[in-house]
Amino acid sequence: MLLVLCVDLDDDLGRKTGADTPIVGRDAVEAAAVDLATVDPEDSDVNVLFQGIHEYDALRSDPDVDEAVTVAAVTGTQGGDVQANRAIGDEIDRVLAGLSTGENVGAIVITDGAQDESVLPVVRSRVPIDSVRRVVVRQAQDLESIYYTMKQVLADPETRGTILVPLGILLLIYPFVTIASLFDVPGAVVLGVISALLGLYTLFRGLGLEGAVDESAERVRDVLYEGRVTLITYVAAAALLVVGGFRGYALLGTVRANVIDPTPPIVLAALIHGAVQWFAAAGVTSSLGQVTDEYLADRFEWRYLNAPFYVVAIGVVLYVVSGFFLPEAVAGVRSFSLTGVAIGLTAGTLLGVFSTLAFAIAESRFPTAAEAANG
Repeated sequence: MLLVLCVDLDDDLGRKTGADTPIVGRDAVEAAAVDLATVDPEDSDVNVLFQGIHEYDALRSDPDVDEAVTVAAVTGTQGGDVQANRAIGDEIDRVLAGLSTGENVGAIVITDGAQDESVLPVVRSRVPIDSVRRVVVRQAQDLESIYYTMKQVLADPETRGTILVPLGILLLIYPFVTIASLFDVPGAVVLGVISALLGLYTLFRGLGLEGAVDESAERVRDVLYEGRVTLITYVAAAALLVVGGFRGYALLGTVRANVIDPTPPIVLAALIHGAVQWFAAAGVTSSLGQVTDEYLADRFEWRYLNAPFYVVAIGVVLYVVSGFFLPEAVAGVRSFSLTGVAIGLTAGTLLGVFSTLAFAIAESRFPTAAEAANG
């Protein structure tokens, strides 16, 4: 038996038409090809399907072919070559299992390019390959079609941004250097800035971060429209973190001015001692905003209130421990003795434990709507 196998590695057929694959039989493949051509006439997989039908008809009408012939279309996935090849292998197994024949099966593989031909080892591991046909549209060889293809590529927003933005940055290098020379700015500085921008853009596109940025922008827009409290608390928390960083750095400068050759533990303790109060305030602010939003959305659970108490407990522990390593004579430093450290550690631990027990009891005695639904 001869199996004419049409390969669609990235599953354009399934994604664009919703067809269930694999598709076996001339009429079914022809209907799928018509559906795909209707949805996207420019998809090259349309030619693959019709080429498969053409090969099937040619083999059926060839008097020298004295064996049964069937045609099938198999698809992969859009995730990547490995996942796509595995998906195609599974579909080939299903096609072969559905062929009620005791004959040996040979395959004629129809593809539209070198990328789809990467699946050939997968096909060969399941059925011998008698021939491979790559479909090439004749008009693509003409100058007019090359122009049309370039026009279509540049009309696509994603492709246009990928090609034209780096090209535009490169073309702006000379005028930027010329303008910079008029203001006595070294050309190397301009080249460095442009190179950095181009490098960042290349990394941005190469790592596929545009999807994450779009998702973040969509999330921020939803937060603005829904009036979530977390938007305000996150901004306030960010400001507190910045202030805390400056306070920690300022205290480190004061400690260095008063302590000769400070050791690494003293440097770390100064940074923590100056910043931990502000960092703790930022943590409490952001967690309270999150708790408020969960309450307004009827998703509140008692254990969410543990977060601000844990932040305070951790802040107390870090504050007293860092104060233990710092000298008393330094301005802005609250130095703690060993007894004070013990009291601070005990207080922080008890605060965390008591908050956990208290809200666990509240959850068991007075369950919220969300807790009742989960329970």
